Amino acid sequence: MFRPSAQRLCGLEENPPLPTETKWKDRAETVIIGGGCVGVSLAYHLAKAGMKDVVLLEKSELTAGSTWHAAGLTTYFHPGINLKKIHYDSIKLYETLEEETGQAVGFHQPGSIRIATTPVRVDEFKYQMTRTGWHATEQYIIEPEKIQEMFPLLNMNKVLAGLYNPGDGHIDPYSLTMALAAGARKYGALLKYPASVTSLTSRSDGTWDVETPQGSLRANRIVNAAGFWAREVGQMIGLEHPLIPVQHQYVVTSSIPEVKALKRELPVLRDLEGSYYLRQERDGLLFGPYESQEKMKVQDSWVTSGVPPGFGKELFESDLDRIMEHVEAAMEMVPVLKTADIINVVNGPITYSPDILPMVGPHQGVRNYWVAIGFGYGIIHAGGVGKYLSDWILHGEPPFDLIELDPNRYGKWTTTQYTEAKARESYGFNNIVGYPKEERFAGRPTQRVSGLYKTLESKCSMGFHAGWEQPHWFYKPGQDNQYRPSFRRTNWFEPVGCEYKQVMQRVGVIDLSPFGKFNIKGQDSIRLLDHLFANVIPKVGFTNISHMLTPKGRVYAELTVSHQSPGEFLLITGSGSELHDLRWIEEAAVKGGYDVEIKNITDELGVLGVAGPRARKVLQKLTPEDLSDDAFKFLQTKTLKVSNIPVTAIRISYTGELGWELYHRQEDSAALYDAIMNVGQEEGIDNFGTYAMNALRLEKAFRAWGSEMNCDTNPLEAGLEYFVKLNKPADFIGKQALKQIKAKGLKRRLVCLTLATDDVDPEGNESIWYHGKVVGNTTSGSYSYSIQKSLAFAYVPIELSEVGQEVEVELLGKNYPAVIIQEPLVLTEPARNRLQKKR
Repeated sequence: MFRPSAQRLCGLEENPPLPTETKWKDRAETVIIGGGCVGVSLAYHLAKAGMKDVVLLEKSELTAGSTWHAAGLTTYFHPGINLKKIHYDSIKLYETLEEETGQAVGFHQPGSIRIATTPVRVDEFKYQMTRTGWHATEQYIIEPEKIQEMFPLLNMNKVLAGLYNPGDGHIDPYSLTMALAAGARKYGALLKYPASVTSLTSRSDGTWDVETPQGSLRANRIVNAAGFWAREVGQMIGLEHPLIPVQHQYVVTSSIPEVKALKRELPVLRDLEGSYYLRQERDGLLFGPYESQEKMKVQDSWVTSGVPPGFGKELFESDLDRIMEHVEAAMEMVPVLKTADIINVVNGPITYSPDILPMVGPHQGVRNYWVAIGFGYGIIHAGGVGKYLSDWILHGEPPFDLIELDPNRYGKWTTTQYTEAKARESYGFNNIVGYPKEERFAGRPTQRVSGLYKTLESKCSMGFHAGWEQPHWFYKPGQDNQYRPSFRRTNWFEPVGCEYKQVMQRVGVIDLSPFGKFNIKGQDSIRLLDHLFANVIPKVGFTNISHMLTPKGRVYAELTVSHQSPGEFLLITGSGSELHDLRWIEEAAVKGGYDVEIKNITDELGVLGVAGPRARKVLQKLTPEDLSDDAFKFLQTKTLKVSNIPVTAIRISYTGELGWELYHRQEDSAALYDAIMNVGQEEGIDNFGTYAMNALRLEKAFRAWGSEMNCDTNPLEAGLEYFVKLNKPADFIGKQALKQIKAKGLKRRLVCLTLATDDVDPEGNESIWYHGKVVGNTTSGSYSYSIQKSLAFAYVPIELSEVGQEVEVELLGKNYPAVIIQEPLVLTEPARNRLQKKR
């Protein structure tokens, strides 16, 4: 099954191994488990930033695992907005590391070109370019003539365009890790190997006892950076990290005369339809494909039985048959490959998470346990992630928002079967077109379905939210019900318009069960929430919208807080923020010594939203409780019975229309839904999904966490002043920082803007242009069915934030004129009511 390790995988001589230190420490501030490039980068960054007592423990030798056999590609490109920053920080570090440490890193920067051979790929490149202007990363769309000039060995028959990143290239992974190790030692970190961790024990004070054959040590925190051993490290403390090792192959050719004759190094090529990367390796080529999910190989035995003892710098047997269709595609695109000899086939394990993104940060439910695991692309991520984690550990909050890497995005619903199905899909889809609103269907549904799933699944297009299935949009008989992703308006556009009208004119029902839901009670519950939230605590029987801020005054989370009975609260957050927010709350409770009980009741409660001008009429038929405006005010919460089913009813709706959210036992969802739909027939009741809700909330200028606000933004620039009570007595987290931000004055502000487009609408993260320069970015967008134009939120400089200001929004390679409007575009139902009463 395995063959001996290759000493010169890519024609690069290994540096002689550096001797491990013989000293030992009994105490450490941070213990890092794993000596691959990610773990060593974190040791380097922590030590360089001044942390004393950084200890890295490696079970065999540095780079054992996935690092040593990696192809070493480095790129500025990433479709994720803030992951671009990780790539940027990595490359900028690698450019200076040799000078800093005296260790050669073998860094080549010939640039890279992604090849488009279909019109939809050209659209994808334009889509990505709209997201590049407000970043430091250099990126351009280039014409076939330029591609031919830069890569003369290319068959240009099918090439339509290229996405070019200057500064991209490749680095020798072994040399990089050794340079980081030299830097880590230079700044005082201890790198100990071989030193396998045999047990981890958490203590009541939050510290850890770490056992190794060489002795034990006490750590203030531990970081699991153990690569494909990360699952076994997690299992030591009762966690099942969703990771799967997959076999990735690449091929190295002998010297090719046409390559040898070149005057400069070829840029790295990524043929997206052929699903492979190709780069120059000395006078030959190195070629690495991503097979389809049917053909690629998962190392199942490692999942069921663990990684074989002693496995480190070994490889799997090569299997060229598995990649032949990609080899043929590459030979057609780069004809010189046809006559090249293969001198090496590398088939090594790479760890995949279900969505291909790593897990980086502190883990919910375990104190002072951090992870940096699941790296499918560890080389390009290592430098930036080391810096990112180091900053977070040292300053108590992340330097920028990367919730997509939060280890807490997975939960108990993430089974081994799900992880394997998704890892297969993610690997096989490595180079597929990345659409907005993309859905991937492997491993679905999970066990985490709402009580309405069976009722609704045949009527709608479901979206995936933290394990849940939730309706995005509903189709009627005869309508196109297929999943048809597009960069332009597609088959859901008209049905969503009907759902929008349904809520505005009649009454709609939406399944909101994926919300994260926490119950907090105890003698210190009010004190804890007053410390956590920037808003005041609502009175008993009422609800408000509250924000948790970071120490630097950024928006860590947005929740609704309902004071159900004295000292007992129901907290609601978005599905994707459930464990992200719970960890923060739990950590604050422990740190402050608050006497509270915090319970995650997300899976126990279903939620139905009923909204629209006839919502009251429908619900009043099912309950003796008085639902009139005077008896059940906006933002009031009551426990009552609807159709004899106990519910907690909150008069609130993210649509901005008259509405209630009904919290109930999950097993009562179907009965409650049926009762509402039955009595609502004469009021013209119907379903609506999250796409319509997004259009509705944008028209009402409701901000969304993760878009308009997150750890990259403060609540003042996000227009959340109403919810931030700087004069409340409690010293809430971030209060002092926010006072300083206010005193200094804001540099940018969130604005609402409209734009007339053709068949494309803003999604968020597009560039805002003014007088030929990028000055800001959109955060979210939609079509406004009320004014029949596109609508978006955007951050712009203060001097450009006045109503009436004209700017441009870039969509698919074209700049559309936009104008800043007075928000909201449509008044909420409570605001309309107040105006009516004044008249």
